[in-house]
Amino acid sequence: MGEADPTAFFKTDVDDLKTKNLDWKIRELQGPSTPRAIVDGREVIVLCSNNYLGLSNHSRLKKAAIAAVKKYGAGSGSVRAIAGTMDLHNNLEKKIAEFKHCESSLYFQTGFAANAGVLAQLAGEGDLIISDELNHGSIIDGVRLTKAERKVYTHKNTAELKKLLEEAHGKYRRILIITDGVFSMDGDIAPLPEISKLAKQFNAITYVDDAHGEGVLGEGGRGAVNHFGLEGKIDIEMGTFSKAFGVVGGYVAGNKYLREWALNKSRSWLLSGSAPPAVVAACIAAIELLQEKPQIVKKLWRNTRYYKKALKKLGFDIGVSETPITPLMLGESKTAQDFAAELLKEGVFTIPIFFPMVAQGKARIRTMPTAAHNKEILDEAISKFEKVGKRLGVI
Repeated sequence: MGEADPTAFFKTDVDDLKTKNLDWKIRELQGPSTPRAIVDGREVIVLCSNNYLGLSNHSRLKKAAIAAVKKYGAGSGSVRAIAGTMDLHNNLEKKIAEFKHCESSLYFQTGFAANAGVLAQLAGEGDLIISDELNHGSIIDGVRLTKAERKVYTHKNTAELKKLLEEAHGKYRRILIITDGVFSMDGDIAPLPEISKLAKQFNAITYVDDAHGEGVLGEGGRGAVNHFGLEGKIDIEMGTFSKAFGVVGGYVAGNKYLREWALNKSRSWLLSGSAPPAVVAACIAAIELLQEKPQIVKKLWRNTRYYKKALKKLGFDIGVSETPITPLMLGESKTAQDFAAELLKEGVFTIPIFFPMVAQGKARIRTMPTAAHNKEILDEAISKFEKVGKRLGVI
């Protein structure tokens, strides 16, 4: 009694993950996130970051962050609801609303915090949440925090979604349909026009997590909702600054009441220290830069088309991707892990994705070209893919 180590399961669980090759092997960047970066002590081509527009090391964002530290300090000193809301935070939320062509927005420390905080309050007892089966883990966790009934429809299956809505009609106080805008593992886009039409027909709330659509899809990178011409027809858009915008932080955007409702309801906003001035200033700079130079998004797509075409020509299966997220579908977990390891030896940094992050037999290398890559770098990477692919018998 009392002598056994109550934390022994830490080691047991980790050992089990390692035995099954399901543990994350974290690589270390020794410098900025750039197309060629120092990873674990050597220079490699990076093709697995979410830095779609290459803004994380942009001089304009860095200057804005430094200037904010000099003027406002290193931190805000409080949560937003008490004494941690600076004019910078309010300015950022105005910029987000302007960029998204909507009435209001609320900024959170992360996209995960936005989903967890808002979804937990949107629905409760007597409500129904209907969610795409491949929605992001932050959506899943946000939904778990509610007392609402939950139903899941097969990925992008709007006929099944319609059936669920028909069955639910008149039985719930509130019905919420949640979907990613762009699905992070396969790079495909949600059928938002059909979802919006069904939501209107059945008086449901629509919530789109567009973390991988912001800065990528739509006019000047305004996202999947803009891409489909649905501005004003989706109730809540969630986005992030940690991907295409190159900084960190999440937000929700919608009508004029959403901001006040969310800041009064969301515990992840109310009870977390507010984002430091440097981060907020860099987020503002990222939006302004994209507004002034939308051609950055066009370069991202030029690189994406070139990259995908080359991989297909070599015989790689890139799945159903419609965006820069470009998976190389390899099937078995070991094949994906071996492929990534061999690529790293050749100087290309990618990440294997396998069960339980994706279904059994659907392991892949998930890659992303960015606007910061050039043809020379992409050609070098593609030649390494060919070399490793032939070595492992994948192509």
